[in-house]
Amino acid sequence: MTSAKYPAAVFKAYDIRGTVPAQLNADFAFRLGLALAQQAQSKGVKQFVVGYDGRHSSPELSVALRQGLMRGGIDCVDLGVQPTPLVYFAAHHFDTGSAVAITGSHNPPQYNGFKMMLGGETLYGNSIQQLKDLMMGPLQQSAEPGLERVYDPCPDYLQAVTERVHLARPMRVAIDCGNGATGVIARQLFEALGCEVIMLFEEVDGDFPNHHPDPANPDNLQDLIAAVRQHDCELGLAFDGDGDRLGVVTPSGEIIWPDRQLILFAQDILERHPGSTIIYDVKCSRHVGLAVQAAGGTPLMWQTGHSLIKAKMAQTGAPLAGEMSGHIFFAERWFGFDDGLYTGARLLEILARSDQPEAVLTALPKDHSTPELQIAMQEGEPHAFVAELTQAEFPTAIERITIDGIRAEYQDGFGLARASNTTPVVVLRFEADNPTALARIQEEFRQAILQRRADLELPF
Repeated sequence: MTSAKYPAAVFKAYDIRGTVPAQLNADFAFRLGLALAQQAQSKGVKQFVVGYDGRHSSPELSVALRQGLMRGGIDCVDLGVQPTPLVYFAAHHFDTGSAVAITGSHNPPQYNGFKMMLGGETLYGNSIQQLKDLMMGPLQQSAEPGLERVYDPCPDYLQAVTERVHLARPMRVAIDCGNGATGVIARQLFEALGCEVIMLFEEVDGDFPNHHPDPANPDNLQDLIAAVRQHDCELGLAFDGDGDRLGVVTPSGEIIWPDRQLILFAQDILERHPGSTIIYDVKCSRHVGLAVQAAGGTPLMWQTGHSLIKAKMAQTGAPLAGEMSGHIFFAERWFGFDDGLYTGARLLEILARSDQPEAVLTALPKDHSTPELQIAMQEGEPHAFVAELTQAEFPTAIERITIDGIRAEYQDGFGLARASNTTPVVVLRFEADNPTALARIQEEFRQAILQRRADLELPF
């Protein structure tokens, strides 16, 4: 096939993502399938699993992608509508380690994208750029096209989770699927674990008519908080659009952010695996590292990005990793990929041991902190700006960490500025023991930022 031209902006650091049909369409998906087939052939991979979220554009992209893979000589397993974790699970189940999840994740409805694994490794960074180069050039079709089969991973997934996770007692929980792909399995899973389940927005609907399926935004958790109270539930769980991230709320309406969840999981795992490495990203609370040390583990702060975290887990053999965004990765009793459904199951397993589960959650360390703040810039500007900012003075800081942007550590808190790898923004986050310390740390960052770009409007 002849060469083609596609917008470079859709080839992100961790995946491919863009608007449909302007940037991503059936032609793009077909050529992506052919390019993946070419890479698969070079690695001796014979089979891909393909699943997709509930967006209106997903079925067409899936058909075209699978046609490209098969024309390239690769067999395909069509999973239909599934959460991304079940796509990863199917890749393990078939022992192919090669999968594509077609999903726009937490982006607006007009977006879609491709999360990819090949031969057991998540494609990110240079691997995605190599894929782009292949797609732009001439592509070959195989003389022997691949074959296709259909597989529903839900029964095997349910069995795999319920064999590993056991609740000490039944619990009543509210679950908000946000009309995302977890609607195909969430009720079955948590009922199989022995829960009484109150479901919200279970029907898969790519228009997301109730609220956007992004539990990182507190506005999207208000319906769940109301349902937990109304139905006297012990906990509320919310999933993002493709099910690889989890949000948690208590009966009193408190949001338990993912870094605090991670502390609970780390304490649990370190009882069985003392001394283990626990990985957390630069956006997480400093209390994660302190709690891991106190529980006898080895804390390891790392770069943000699910692909980067997975690679670091494989390198270190860590049984657990997590990101502030809500991606939690269990290698203990699971397969090491980010799975909001399985994370919810593990959380209930811990909480079911107590007759006061809310008290367990609210006892987790908590500082005064900001949500994720953003400074919008032009495409290409954030990384250059943050590189400058790493040279700035932060007068009262005791340590500077530059593995991913600049994180200034203080005796009483931290401040972070990093360039997003998915959108043209600088991401900021602040945490401190008290409001006075928080204001001081923010002021140091304000001065450092405005010295370099006086024109910027700051969100703090």
